[in-house]
Amino acid sequence: MKQATAEAHAKINLTLDVTGKRSNGYHDVCMVMQSIGLHDMVTACVGTGSCIRLSVEGSDLPADNSNLAYRAAELFLSETGTPCDGISIVIEKNIPVAAGLAGGSTDAAAVLVLLDELYDTHLGEKKLMEIGLKLGADVPFCISGGTMLAEGIGEVLTRLPDVPQTHVVLCKPPIAVSTPAIYRAIDSAEIAERPDTQAMCAAIAAGDCFRVAQLLCNVMQPVTAGMHPEVEAICGTLRSCGAMGAIMSGSGPSNFGLFEKPEEAQAACDTLAAQYPETYLTNFCTAAQVKR
Repeated sequence: MKQATAEAHAKINLTLDVTGKRSNGYHDVCMVMQSIGLHDMVTACVGTGSCIRLSVEGSDLPADNSNLAYRAAELFLSETGTPCDGISIVIEKNIPVAAGLAGGSTDAAAVLVLLDELYDTHLGEKKLMEIGLKLGADVPFCISGGTMLAEGIGEVLTRLPDVPQTHVVLCKPPIAVSTPAIYRAIDSAEIAERPDTQAMCAAIAAGDCFRVAQLLCNVMQPVTAGMHPEVEAICGTLRSCGAMGAIMSGSGPSNFGLFEKPEEAQAACDTLAAQYPETYLTNFCTAAQVKR
């Protein structure tokens, strides 16, 4: 029996633009994605019997093949032709669920990486990312991590320089957002402001955190905020507490602010946590910190 554990890091979107819709219903996007310190812990053990078993601690998420982490184990076995000698997976959830933070995708990514290690298949990052794409567009990024430009449906990834350490306050209000509904609304919406992706990439290359914060932009935010006013209220609180910039991540409902001063970040976290329990003080993570 062999066992290994990995951190599965959440992601946020520094920019998110929807640039088109394909005939198959998928949307083309252009976005800058960033790993953060907030993470789940994923432990995999092989040689435990004849089936896949999943346990999720700290959440009521399903523990069957409707869970992306379970499907990641199934896919790994089929893609590599590895006989299943029993796989046990335990996920300690810290990342909020259905929050626009790739919580399910990052757990699936961790499972792929861990099984590659435990079964000595030596697939390498590129092959793991190809397998991960079959599970979801965010999984390849979660395998690689750090700071990346994502295009296509999110699977065309370009490595960007690491952003200098920045204090991040993340807040998820207790509301449910339907990503398909947001995309449907985007299809008919007039988008007033789009991200300046080129300028964002330049600011990242220059290591200019203040400029990065100024350029935060998510075309989905006005749509989600129109349905859920809490989104703008939280971003407003973050700014009033000293955030250099604040924005919604993904299709929501999570929002985050970037802070230069740790004491301002802590104060903002305390302020929001009094109303929203799922509030976190975290930071940017480099690709090296994400590597498992």
